[in-house]
This record gives sequence, C-alpha cells and structure tokens, in this order.
Amino acid sequence: MKKLLENLLEQDIFKPPTEEELEQRKIEVFVREYNGKQNPDGSYDFDRSFDKDDLKLVIKNGKFIIKFGKVKGGFYCSDNNLTSLEGAPKYVGRSFYCSDNNLTSLKGAPEYVGGYFGCFYNKLTSLKGAPERVGGDFDCSHNQLTSLEGAPEYVGRDFNCSNNNLTSLEGAPERVKGYFDCSYNKLTSLEGTPKYAKGNFSCSGNRLTSLKGAPERVEGYFDCAFNDLTSLEGAPKYVGGYFNCFLNDLTSLEGAPERVEGDFCCSNNKLKSLEGAPKYVGGNFICSGNPVKFTKEDVEKVSEVEGSIIV
Repeated sequence: MKKLLENLLEQDIFKPPTEEELEQRKIEVFVREYNGKQNPDGSYDFDRSFDKDDLKLVIKNGKFIIKFGKVKGGFYCSDNNLTSLEGAPKYVGRSFYCSDNNLTSLKGAPEYVGGYFGCFYNKLTSLKGAPERVGGDFDCSHNQLTSLEGAPEYVGRDFNCSNNNLTSLEGAPERVKGYFDCSYNKLTSLEGTPKYAKGNFSCSGNRLTSLKGAPERVEGYFDCAFNDLTSLEGAPKYVGGYFNCFLNDLTSLEGAPERVEGDFCCSNNKLKSLEGAPKYVGGNFICSGNPVKFTKEDVEKVSEVEGSIIV
C-alpha cells in the first residue's frame, strides 16, 4: 500500500486540475452530451439546436471555450454576458440570437444564418462581421451603431436598425423582402435605403428634413412622423398601407404619394393648403391640428377618399 501511494504521488494523481484541463473536460462532456462531431480544424458540428442554458457550460468570462463549426438547428446564446462571438458557429441552419449581451463587435458571427439573426440590446458600434446573407429577419436595434457598414447584402424578411445613433443609411441591404425600420436614430437623409420595400417602412423619430432617397414603392405602411419635414418631396409614389406624416413642419403636401391604400394622416403640421395630397386614399383622411381648419369639401376637392374624413 505504501509503495502504491508513493507511485500515485509521483504521478501527481492528487494534484488539482489546471484551468485548461477543466475547460477541456467541459468540452468533452458537452460534445458527448450533444453528439458533436469533431472536424480537422478542431471545430465541432452538431445536428441540433442550442438554447442559452445549454451553452452556459462552454462559456467562460464572456467567451466560448469551444469552437463550433456547423449547427444545423438554431443557436440561442442571448443573455450570457458574452463580450465576443469568437468560437460561434460558421453556419447556422435556423435562427441565431446573440441579443442582450455585452457585445461591441460581431467578429466571429456566423457567415450564414438560415432564419432570424438577432443582435439587439448590445453595445455594438459596427456591423462588421455580420453574415452576408440572412434568410429571415435581421434585428440590430437598440445598440450604439453610427453606421450600417457591414450589414448583410441580402435579408429574406425584416430589417430593423431602430433606436441607434445612425446618421446615415449607407451600407443598408440593397433589397429587403419584409419591413425596413430605421426609426429613432439621428438621420437627416434617407439616402442609402433599399429601393424597394415589400413590407412596411418606418423612419419616424429622426431629424429628416427631406424624404429624398426613400423607396419609390412601399407595399406596407410608410411612417415618417416626428421629424423636421417641410416637404414630402421624395416620398413613395405608391403606399400599400397607411401613410403617416404626423407632427412635422409641413407647409405643403406637394410630393405626397399619388395613391395610398390605407389611411392618410397629415395632422399637426403647418399646412395652409391640401394641394398635392394623394389622388386616392383607401382609408381615412386625417388633417386636423393645422393652422387652417380644413373642411370635408376641401378634402374632397383634392382626393377620392374611401373612408372617413377627419378635419
């Protein structure tokens, strides 16, 4: 027995494991538990999804201790105090969420995401490192972005960059198949927006003095309320939903869409005339709260209105 103990001591069998050894054991347990397959470069592929609790075992001090390769399901690493995405999967078959962390960069983010990409509520100042292509929504709202440089070139559904510090939309995706929301930033221009918006378009709560650069056609609603607009020049020619230019400094409706399928709201501006209003409004026409008290007859002279006229 004495000799056995001496041999064990010589082998340091009772020596506590190092940090590196502990991390390696965690990786081994994680890979075994979730049936991972190791690649030649040391990364691991998985045929499943991961939620934020699954991933806690392989996150330490805000970083992944494992290198992911391909994840066929979704990857949800939100709310894990991450400061880096280094080690995150290169390919995610479904959605990827890294929201509610402490990220300042998307370096290490997946190159391809088949579903939704959510990086909202972080401390991002740049989108460099974002996937080039996202099959679903891309949501980078509630960050500290001053530019959209690095944004995906293609977004299969909605693009939301609201509640940032954007002063320009240069770098925005060329084509967005859902809605485009750039509201509550510091924009003075819409130059750089997608030329076509299949869904809704919201640029409310900015510092816009012009709508030049807006899409020529919007299939959903168009909301440019709470800005500093004095003119509607540059507005879409066609709006498939409502058009809201409430609470601006408009003195004229020249440049307004020719056709609005939903409501048209131009209330609380500085309008003294309704000249330039849409020729057709499929919903209600709302023009209250202007210096001139317009009448129903004034509206009917310039627009065919299917709904109610609210003066």
